[in-house]
Amino acid sequence: MFPQLVTLYVKTVKNQRKAYLFALMAVVFWSTMSSAFKITLRHIPFDQMLFWASLFGVITLLIINQVSSKRIKIHELTSANWISSAIMGLFNPFLYYLVLFKAYELLEAQIAGTLNYAWPVVLVLFSIPFLKQKISVMSIVAILISFVGVAIISLQGNYQDLKIINPQGVILAVASAFIWAAYWIMNMRDPREETGKIMLNLAFGVCYIFIYLLLTGGIHFPSKYALAGTVYIGLFEMSITFVIWLKALQLSENTVRVSNLIYLSPFIALFVIRMTVGEQIHLTTIAGLVFIVAGIIFQQIISNRQTKNSGK
Repeated sequence: MFPQLVTLYVKTVKNQRKAYLFALMAVVFWSTMSSAFKITLRHIPFDQMLFWASLFGVITLLIINQVSSKRIKIHELTSANWISSAIMGLFNPFLYYLVLFKAYELLEAQIAGTLNYAWPVVLVLFSIPFLKQKISVMSIVAILISFVGVAIISLQGNYQDLKIINPQGVILAVASAFIWAAYWIMNMRDPREETGKIMLNLAFGVCYIFIYLLLTGGIHFPSKYALAGTVYIGLFEMSITFVIWLKALQLSENTVRVSNLIYLSPFIALFVIRMTVGEQIHLTTIAGLVFIVAGIIFQQIISNRQTKNSGK
């Protein structure tokens, strides 16, 4: 019995190390996305970028899914599955990235990316009507802390006249957080295997953006720089990184330990933006990000305590 326990312990430790490794890989990839969006947008319009990135993403996920043991089988899909993917594909990738990429086109990468990071706060608000969850006074405080961060970034120091820098871009960046939170609520209610489900959602999204482009000016083959950028975004924003993150969660004995690493992403992203895009990082961006993340972490602590208390 003792040797078996030792073997189990060693295996658990090894799996946890692998979980951290996979999680850090995902965090690094996601941390490069703001820079990838902004640099690629120098060579291609935002809607064209969405089409090509989504196309490369769905092809990659299709390959990954079909070589896995849980590959999706088209003939086994029900009408409810198709309807669900059609609706979810409308939200992500179509609406979400269309709005987000336009925000990146209008704003600095550091501002668009940081405002979009407010989606976990919106998710808490959405969970009240859609998941019938109760919200405490402390949760409201946590939400307000995060929204203070959103205000700091939106105003960028214009506190006397309360003038928002580029209102259209800010509204779109914040709207993307709302769209992603709505998508996440739908995803939580869908019990299907993740890679196959996301692949189908992406496939519908590609169809939507294809129709959109036909109605607004057609599809154009990207230049070599735009092609490189859209391939990178398709692989490491929409497909491979998602699979890596799922692997990290599966290997970890405690998903909270791994999930907390995601808070490194927006801070690493600022460093990458400075080095690759060349933006001077504003103190207001850093301050706003600290408030947003602090509110999210505070909310997570409150939720964990409520879960423990309800289990007693």
